[in-house]
Amino acid sequence: MPTSERGGAAGPPVSARARETEEFDAGESGAAAGRLAAMVERLRGQVEAAHAAADGRALVELAKGILVERLGCGPAQAAKQLAELSDQAGMSVLELSVDIINQAARDRVAEVAAAFMRRCHDAGSAPGAPEPARSSPAVRLRSAESAALAAGGDSQTVAESLLRHALAPLGANAVAIWSVDRDGSLALSGHAGFGAEEAERWRHVPPGVTTVARQALTGRATVRLDSVAAVPSIGYRRFPDGGRIALCAGTGGRIHGVLEVCWPEPLVRQPPAVERQLEALAELCAFTLENLPDAESEVPGRAQPNVSAAELAAVADGLYDPALVLTPELDADGRLADFRIHHVNDRFQDPAGRPRSALDGALLLQTYPLAIGASVLSDHLARVYATGEPVRVERMAVTALADEVPLQVVADISVTRHGGSLLMIWRIEDETARLARLLQHAQRLGRIGGFEEDLETGEITWSSQLFTLYGRPAAQGPSSLRDLAAHAHPDDTTAIGRFLRTLLHHRRPATIAFRLNRADGVVRHIRIVAEPVLASDDRLVILRGAYQDVSSQHWTEVALAATRDRLEHSELEAAQSNRLTLQLQHAIMPPAGGPLQAPGLRVAVRYRPAESESMVGGDWYDTVVLPSGQVLLCVGDVAGHGVTAATGMVVLRNALRGLAMTGAGPGQLLSWLNSVAHHLSDRLTATAVCGLYDPATRRLRWARAGHLPPVVVSGPEAAALPLTEGTLLGAWPDRRYEEAEMQLQQRDILLMYTDGLVERRDTAWHISVDHLIATVRTPADSLGELLDTLLTYSRSDTDDDTCLIGVQITEPGAP
Repeated sequence: MPTSERGGAAGPPVSARARETEEFDAGESGAAAGRLAAMVERLRGQVEAAHAAADGRALVELAKGILVERLGCGPAQAAKQLAELSDQAGMSVLELSVDIINQAARDRVAEVAAAFMRRCHDAGSAPGAPEPARSSPAVRLRSAESAALAAGGDSQTVAESLLRHALAPLGANAVAIWSVDRDGSLALSGHAGFGAEEAERWRHVPPGVTTVARQALTGRATVRLDSVAAVPSIGYRRFPDGGRIALCAGTGGRIHGVLEVCWPEPLVRQPPAVERQLEALAELCAFTLENLPDAESEVPGRAQPNVSAAELAAVADGLYDPALVLTPELDADGRLADFRIHHVNDRFQDPAGRPRSALDGALLLQTYPLAIGASVLSDHLARVYATGEPVRVERMAVTALADEVPLQVVADISVTRHGGSLLMIWRIEDETARLARLLQHAQRLGRIGGFEEDLETGEITWSSQLFTLYGRPAAQGPSSLRDLAAHAHPDDTTAIGRFLRTLLHHRRPATIAFRLNRADGVVRHIRIVAEPVLASDDRLVILRGAYQDVSSQHWTEVALAATRDRLEHSELEAAQSNRLTLQLQHAIMPPAGGPLQAPGLRVAVRYRPAESESMVGGDWYDTVVLPSGQVLLCVGDVAGHGVTAATGMVVLRNALRGLAMTGAGPGQLLSWLNSVAHHLSDRLTATAVCGLYDPATRRLRWARAGHLPPVVVSGPEAAALPLTEGTLLGAWPDRRYEEAEMQLQQRDILLMYTDGLVERRDTAWHISVDHLIATVRTPADSLGELLDTLLTYSRSDTDDDTCLIGVQITEPGAP
């Protein structure tokens, strides 16, 4: 057979065998991995069982020792007695051993276990019946205690024992034991249930970082969180929804650390029995943390940090401030009740005047009951002793009793912990010194200096501020009041003489203001207030008083007087200018004039000047019959106020009259008037409306230059004429103005006005014109009465001049 055929025939069987070999090898590997995992799990169970058996044997041996001591028998008789008692009670040897230990110890663990057993009994079940012996709370707590005692200062072993014996049966999955350093930082002393990397990241927590354990330490209370997502702590990323409980671990009022217990799920409310179990476990942690070696004390060359009370007393004696050394005083249950005054340095002064010997060894609460019981000082002392964080309180009121009379002082207090004692620095504020500092600041701010002169001894006393006012060094000494004239301006000599006669001869208080010539050439304005002091026999013995530098006030008064004079002069000039402007305005355009005589028209004019003379403006109007028979109707408003506006009004009014004689239309007239305003005047701008009315045809041609549109009243209806194109007069040269034309009917009324009739600062112009149109619709008996109504109900708030022209179409020859 050819080689190719043999190869072809032999190919498939070889592939099948290879696959079978691979499957066999994979099956063997999987089986080996399974056997290895089972072996590891079996070994782990054996280790845990060995640990549990060792813990159980430790408890049983402890119970045997108690029986040996109580019954006076040997170890073999104690073991036999223990087995017989367990058979009679229907309990396991381990449960009976724990019960014996609880009866003998009567400690916190025994109380917690007894409470739990009573709760089970009240629920109608035997303590040991529903659960195995290893799950009994008493067994769990004693097993954890036994492991903690055996571990000594190994907090890592304690954490593992707490989780295995006591916390895992409660549903917890991790535990952390934090120790508190002297600077307030937290150190992870032991942990269980967390990975090595996670524990390494949380090995040290600085004082400023807020964690669950930090909250418990700061508040000195148990912290319960349903979820740890809001507060960072160890393992919070792995179990973001898990609950936490943190308990302070301390003894005798001093907190050594924090026990933090973690749950994988949100925390539910724990029953009181479980909470008491956690508190008992925290006490076990406190025992372990209390015996931890101090890392800093092991550093070569570094002093032992835990100083004794005697060493702290020596430190207090070396301070310049009053200080007390306090030691904790515990009650029968080992809780902090008060602090005992161990030492008082020689600079301390008791507010009640008691000697130092009466304070040494006394209880602080009994010595200062009002200060401690009625204030926050006791809480500060307890906090410092518990956490080691120093406290400083400024201006604290402290009250002591002297013969049942309360005496109060104000003190700055600083409290620090050194080892197991507190150092309290008690700096009592000197009221006299505080008032002296306050007086110095008042003299400095008021530029005041005090003096006192003893006329019998010649002694003169000046305050430091008075030397500053004089510009005189203190080494030269003060100057007598009798020598005042030698330091004053010569023109003030007479006034100083009267001042001294009133003070020395008439013996009455006196005051004077004068100019002080200082040695450095500076002249200051000074006011002196002085009074004489008389002895019992009516002799003048002392002069005392105060100097005050009033230079700034004097120059301010001078400046105000000059400003007042200039203001009065300016007001006088403004009043004269306003009177001239009014006279000019009234001479050219009187407020009231006779009606225009024109065929087929009835014309009425109203002019209302501004209420304030300073607001005299350039409003103008004109109605004139031209030689062609047409009637020129116009109103305008020159920008600005005063003489400039009034003279500008004269220029435009007269120019328009002259230009109208050419017979040109209103658009052309405004174009020429714009050239006059731009080229022949000094920066003059104005608005205007110009109309030409033909009585024969009753047609009105009109144009506007930036002015408000006229209003036509036809029967009960009224409307504003449409706006035509036209810019402000004088703003640009060579402007064209659009004309409009309309047919008027008999009895129609044309109203032309300036903005003083309708303008408001808070309203758009078209709204104001709408209000004018609504007012026009009010019935009136005559054209003049209609114009008076418009002026009366005007809502303008600019206090500007107002021109108003009313033209009514009538029959030719009608009055």
